Amino acid sequence: MLFSTFLESVVKIKNLELSGEDSHAKMSPPYRLELAEKMKSKSETARKAAVMALFYPNTNDETYLVLILRKTYRGVHSAQIGFPGGKYEDEDQNDLMQTAIRETEEEIGVSRMHIDVLKKMSPIYIPPSNFMVHPYIGISKEYLIFTKQDEEVEAVIEVKLKDFLSDSNTLTATVPTSFDVEVDVPAFKFNNHIVWGATAMMLGEIKDLLKQVL
Repeated sequence: MLFSTFLESVVKIKNLELSGEDSHAKMSPPYRLELAEKMKSKSETARKAAVMALFYPNTNDETYLVLILRKTYRGVHSAQIGFPGGKYEDEDQNDLMQTAIRETEEEIGVSRMHIDVLKKMSPIYIPPSNFMVHPYIGISKEYLIFTKQDEEVEAVIEVKLKDFLSDSNTLTATVPTSFDVEVDVPAFKFNNHIVWGATAMMLGEIKDLLKQVL
């Protein structure tokens, strides 16, 4: 989809209600709901984080979404696909939208001056790391040249909007979990990368929202 066409329609999401758990459930790993229920009391005091689903044009005015491949490290999100984003810091002044913008600037080099935030999506709790993550949909009208933060980002992944919206890229994948077992989970496949877990759940809600206006 041409970015100019995308811009004309996407602003309509501001007035739409979020589908939250209904969308999340479609992309949820089978064990997740039970785990989240067991840790419900802990989620109320979880650490805060925010991420950015950033849409932008390429040089041919085609619409893209940016994701990142995280570095391999000793942690529960090692080598996983996610959004640019991270934990809340005091400098964000009690504004999680600023967390998402700041982290996007730090991790993939997009100036905050080029990010317009359209909508806050439903927060989602991450039991293994005890974070409550707040996603935002952002727009950049600029053609972007990404500069990744080498300490945290292995690669920047540019996904065409048409591939994101295509149901043919939804599948079931067998993945390792933080419990040292492999499970079958609903997932997306973009550019030969498997996207599952909380990122897939957030993407599912964004996809459901966008399909109402595009």
